[in-house]
Amino acid sequence: MPMSEPAMGVLGLFGGTFDPLHVAHLRLAVEAREALGLAEVCFIPAGSPALRDAPLCAAVHRLAMVERALADMPGFSVDASEVQNAAKAGPSYTIDTLERLRNLHGLRRPLALLLGADAFARLEAWHRWRDLFDLAHIVVATRPGHDSIVGAGGAALDTEFSARRGDAADLAAAPAGRIVPFAITALEISASAIRQRLAMGLSARYLVPDAVLDYIDSHQIYRTPHGH
Repeated sequence: MPMSEPAMGVLGLFGGTFDPLHVAHLRLAVEAREALGLAEVCFIPAGSPALRDAPLCAAVHRLAMVERALADMPGFSVDASEVQNAAKAGPSYTIDTLERLRNLHGLRRPLALLLGADAFARLEAWHRWRDLFDLAHIVVATRPGHDSIVGAGGAALDTEFSARRGDAADLAAAPAGRIVPFAITALEISASAIRQRLAMGLSARYLVPDAVLDYIDSHQIYRTPHGH
């Protein structure tokens, strides 16, 4: 397809520290693509997250792990811009990334920001959070049977959700503006628990993709309490 005629299917955007990327991240992306009919899911490793402690692992390693995990997965891609800009641009704000991607993909292509329910509940603390809806839809992954996200955050977020709630079909109908919850397989896996296991010399096999574990082993990441 010529560069002048970009695909117009819904593009899912999945940001995170990925410290390290694990199988629950991949399941969220796979199930979002299937349930919502996304043309592609783009993983965006954070450079310097504004609202979290600094990642234990250097950004270049986190990016490399995501790239290796997705190398053989059609329909998934990696955007390295936040990592590449981290040293000179300071904290990574989602609004800046969405503005850049909106400029890249044009005004018409639907963009869908994928969030876990916990991240959505904290949305009001994000930089220029109300402006996010002008740039992308927000898709909220919930546990089966817990798809109500009313009350997850504050009153302002509830008001936005009530006005913007949609379903999968709404994502393709407009470039931005909807909030769409969808249920995913509940996997009790956390990056912090994986880091702790590795620091103790325990196996993380089947918690992270083999390509990620091989990279961790070859670079001896997380192998001490202070990591690398």
